[in-house]
Amino acid sequence: MDKQDLFNHSPVRIFDSATNSSLKQGEIGLITSKKGLGKTSVLVQFGMDALLAGKQLVHVSFDQHSSNVITWYESIFNEIAKKRNISNASELKDQIVRDRTILNFNQETFTLPKVINTLKALKEGGIKVAALVIDGLDFAKVTADDVKAVSEFVKAEGITAWLSATNESDQLKDNVPAELQDYFAVVAHLGPKSDGVYISILKSTAADASSATIKLDSKTLLMTQK
Repeated sequence: MDKQDLFNHSPVRIFDSATNSSLKQGEIGLITSKKGLGKTSVLVQFGMDALLAGKQLVHVSFDQHSSNVITWYESIFNEIAKKRNISNASELKDQIVRDRTILNFNQETFTLPKVINTLKALKEGGIKVAALVIDGLDFAKVTADDVKAVSEFVKAEGITAWLSATNESDQLKDNVPAELQDYFAVVAHLGPKSDGVYISILKSTAADASSATIKLDSKTLLMTQK
């Protein structure tokens, strides 16, 4: 069994199918929720999906140490592999993580434009970013020029980028300032219901995405169907 099989059965295929909201090259997506509901798990699933597709991934974390991010990837990969009952999981995992770069910054001192400059430096050093994840963004410390810098980089490189931010509201206007909404092709929010945590689509290029039902498995935190 190879990466392609795991990619075909990635939890992100559930997101794609349910929402018709998969990102296209040059687009940015955003995941929001209050703390502790699973934002990082969802972002890591998007990151793992990029790795399974053979892309060079850079995962930027503003609120977790690199060791914690690595643990998340280990857990998500193991759960995906377990569902496929593969025998060469360790070998595949070693192969996949070679294409992953994890960067840990403090948003107090390291702005999004500085992140982009770091990515450009990585490219000059031979690490060409093909997919980007930025976890733990604080919009109170973000300007329109900051997001514009990310948008221009993503478009110029023809890549996809998933970001996350903490917000308890399930309203688009509360999650993304009005002047920043045009930069995001997809905005999704994790919220609790009586039987678990669900992803709801607040903004999408797909007309019927708002009716999508995507649940996080309570044990694995993988995206699943209701």
